[in-house]
Amino acid sequence: MRFTPCASPCRYPLGYVTKYRRGAFTDPMRQIMAEVCDKFGATLTEFNGETDHVHLLIHYPPTVQLSTLVTSLEGVSARYLRQEFPDHVRKYLWRNHFWSPSYFAASAGGRPLAIIAEYITNQKRPEPTPETDPATRDRAVQNQLPPGPEGPGFL
Repeated sequence: MRFTPCASPCRYPLGYVTKYRRGAFTDPMRQIMAEVCDKFGATLTEFNGETDHVHLLIHYPPTVQLSTLVTSLEGVSARYLRQEFPDHVRKYLWRNHFWSPSYFAASAGGRPLAIIAEYITNQKRPEPTPETDPATRDRAVQNQLPPGPEGPGFL
């Protein structure tokens, strides 16, 4: 039996979460993700998400390993985002971490790409409220906590 190699493009929906799920991602940052995909020979077909996570549908050549593409997208996009938006990123994140070390990747084989694209397109980008914005949420939670015990040994 003889096998012939297949050279069809690979399609994967990807999901990235910001470190600590802090709401550091904004709309102007979307272009950077598309530029990073282009540099790796991949095509960013769909893109959407919220301030703390993003969904991507990427087409890439079969010569590229998925794990290499994913880690490169994380590292390069984080570096570019910190260079382009240093003050904004510094408000939400610290050190050299932008993305959480975990990510989501699933094969799109067998599923119609239109359904995956529709799912990504329909992701809602809610306007931050004091309860959902990480910058004010932490203070709001602190204000709702009951007072701690008082006495020696407690701060």
